[in-house]
Amino acid sequence: MTSVSVHQFKTWLKFHPNSHIRNLFFILKDIRNAELPVPKFVSKCLYHVHRSISGVISGITRFFYWTPAFKGRLNRCGKHLYLYGGLPFVSGPLTINVGSECRISGHTTFSGCSQPTADGSQPSLEIGDNVDVGWQSTIAVGRRVVLSDNVRIASGAFLFGYSGHPLDARRRALGEGDDPEQIGDIILERDVWLGTNVTVKGGVTIGEGSVVAAGSVVTKSVPPLSIVAGNPARIVGSIPSEPTVFDIEEHKGGRHA
Repeated sequence: MTSVSVHQFKTWLKFHPNSHIRNLFFILKDIRNAELPVPKFVSKCLYHVHRSISGVISGITRFFYWTPAFKGRLNRCGKHLYLYGGLPFVSGPLTINVGSECRISGHTTFSGCSQPTADGSQPSLEIGDNVDVGWQSTIAVGRRVVLSDNVRIASGAFLFGYSGHPLDARRRALGEGDDPEQIGDIILERDVWLGTNVTVKGGVTIGEGSVVAAGSVVTKSVPPLSIVAGNPARIVGSIPSEPTVFDIEEHKGGRHA
């Protein structure tokens, strides 16, 4: 029985003029919503068992499958790459270099622009050290995207260095790609933090230490140590220039595990 016919049958039961048939609908609904009564401590035990088993399976899969498989797509990878939740999706011609101590969601998409460049080079994604790329983020690389050291990208971010289609409707209908002026580099300098669902346009550089508020659309470059918000994003504040924990540790003689 298809989903359409099931829906039609449910509607027929629910609105039938005969009250006995309508009652049958509610009886079946009660059966569907039945649950097993268990003590609270049993529910807690089952939940923790589920979390433990899921964690073990996820850890084993990450160690033996996700991480080695993803490294096979990378041009260069540093130490201690941590993938969580699966294997990132990569499409198009794209050179990816990943630094050390990075954490990348398995629900991330990386894509490279297929438009041929003047020098014949591939689009390049450069990820520095200690970078976080959050859940369901998309990075579309036109020519070059750089995520410098200590960059944080929250879930749902969209960095688009290319659009995929020309502005002209006729050419778009013919399946042509971007015009050259639609393709641009995106540079996130050291210590930049993008909030949830931030969009960054091609041709934008976000200066060192800047923070972009959730839901913002960044269409122009941002100076260092700025707080920006809105659509389009505007400077709404600044961040005092102070030494970071990493700077202090490096000054003392380097980071230690």
